[in-house]
Amino acid sequence: MSHIVVVGAGQAGASLVAKLRNEGFDGAITLIGEETAPPYQRPPLSKAYLLGDMELERLYLRPESYYADQSISLRLGAHVSAIDPAAKTLTVDAETLSYDELALTTGSTPRRLPAAIGGALDGVYVVRGLTDVDAMEPEFGEGKRVLIIGGGYIGLEAAAVAAKKGLNVTLVEMADRILQRVASPETSDYFRALHTAHGVNILEGTGLTRLIGDTRVTGAELSDGTTLEIDFALVGVGIAPATALAEAAGLTLDNGIMTDAHGRTSDAHIWAAGDCASFPYRDGRIRLESVPNAIDQAEIVAQNMLGKAVEYTAKPWFWSDQYDVKLQIAGLNTGYDRVVTRKGEKDGAVSFWYYGGQTLLAVDAANDPRAYMIGKRLIEAGKSPAPEVVANPATELKSLMSA
Repeated sequence: MSHIVVVGAGQAGASLVAKLRNEGFDGAITLIGEETAPPYQRPPLSKAYLLGDMELERLYLRPESYYADQSISLRLGAHVSAIDPAAKTLTVDAETLSYDELALTTGSTPRRLPAAIGGALDGVYVVRGLTDVDAMEPEFGEGKRVLIIGGGYIGLEAAAVAAKKGLNVTLVEMADRILQRVASPETSDYFRALHTAHGVNILEGTGLTRLIGDTRVTGAELSDGTTLEIDFALVGVGIAPATALAEAAGLTLDNGIMTDAHGRTSDAHIWAAGDCASFPYRDGRIRLESVPNAIDQAEIVAQNMLGKAVEYTAKPWFWSDQYDVKLQIAGLNTGYDRVVTRKGEKDGAVSFWYYGGQTLLAVDAANDPRAYMIGKRLIEAGKSPAPEVVANPATELKSLMSA
């Protein structure tokens, strides 16, 4: 009987083992996770869960009993220290485990502030896992002063939760504007106005020089020379693919664990999916940090482990929830040179359409699900309505699909 081992019990790992069983694989499956909780959703951590609107069990992707029912060995709180590709074994704690096929769904790790500038002080948190959020939750008392470092989506989502819970929120972004790495100035303007209206103090073009405190953070010195008194700090300065295990095993890395279109790494019997894996996309190679990618890529890998030879064609989409705004993003805006703004049918609804020349690349839709769905379908179909047509308020969005 063959044995498939999956290292990483997040969204990708859970999707992969479920797909293996759904595809009829009846061999042994072992899913290994470092966390003690069964596989769970990460996006609600910085939103509904932190707000107290979602209970722990609702985070779980499946009831823990599912894995036993499907004869999947779920090993939680376990650490994989080494892989031996030649012997087709891995070291799990003090045990050597053999595999026939191995999948790495190790995800990503949050970037932390250096200890030299206060990153190791008590009261300094990152938003990544369940233990991170459980540790910081008691800090979210009304009137507390929080400094959020980083104006990407994680930082902004945390700012929204803090503001809704009545905290005094200051957010610093070293770049010229929030969301600069991932969105247009128009989208940045929209969310700056949204947060400012909820009392968040956003300081753009302002870096953190150091956090102040003996053992616990009590303040922050900013790059403009000002000093803030704070009760705690949240760090949202990005994530890095978790590749240490793959690198030590001699696998090829390229912005993550390099895979081919089937999800296979440079070793014929090792596969990778999710945040940790890069893959061919159009004329290049990308790595996507999103739930849809983790699910879709993992399911393709499961099929290919069973000999299906299916190529993964990514259809990127993302979302972010802040206050009463749901942002939905279709496509990738890399290389855009023009943005068309289109108001939605409901008050406050708006969408931003990214073009590279005459080619539609992506759509950011805020509280405008119709614009998101139509934009997504257009992008996936390779259709690009003229920017002037999209910009015209008289244009019925539905008509764009038949143009």
